[in-house]
Amino acid sequence: MDEPDFIEETLASEQVFAGCLLQVFSDRVRLPDGAESVREYVKHPGAVVVIAVLDNGKLLFERQYRHPLRRVFLEIPAGKIDPGEHILDTARRELREETGYQAKLWRHLGTLHPCIGYADERIEIFWAQGLSFIGAEPDHGEILEICEISLADALLAVRDGDITDAKSVAALLWAEKTLTGEWPLAR
Repeated sequence: MDEPDFIEETLASEQVFAGCLLQVFSDRVRLPDGAESVREYVKHPGAVVVIAVLDNGKLLFERQYRHPLRRVFLEIPAGKIDPGEHILDTARRELREETGYQAKLWRHLGTLHPCIGYADERIEIFWAQGLSFIGAEPDHGEILEICEISLADALLAVRDGDITDAKSVAALLWAEKTLTGEWPLAR
């Protein structure tokens, strides 16, 4: 089946902001119909999210304050990919730093793009099992509370609006499908 040509041609690109984490660009583009338009977007280094399954079957979560929305969120462990870092190394590092756990079994499940309308961010989804506690090493300024929640309770928290973080909601879909056997770990 032939797909229509939706590709936009970049005519000019200007970086309008450069921060520690994010860069913001404004591009002038030519649309497929020949008209011109402006596209503003954020460049992000990428991140990982870790579905960490404890021996008791519960999942590791963390509560932390998120400044843009000025409130505490319940989330699955996650963190940004450092320059040149392999995504599995990021997942291992973030799990250890934030929760104090290491895992024997790791699987990469997939990739999610949480904000396709205004950012190039990708989040790599990992499964971690065979956990053992070795001590947390949070980043400077990272204040977290770690908690264990069953998948059933986590899904109810999504339904009830207590978990609204997109990466956590998407990861819980993977967790549900994986734990029920619908989506096997071996890929």
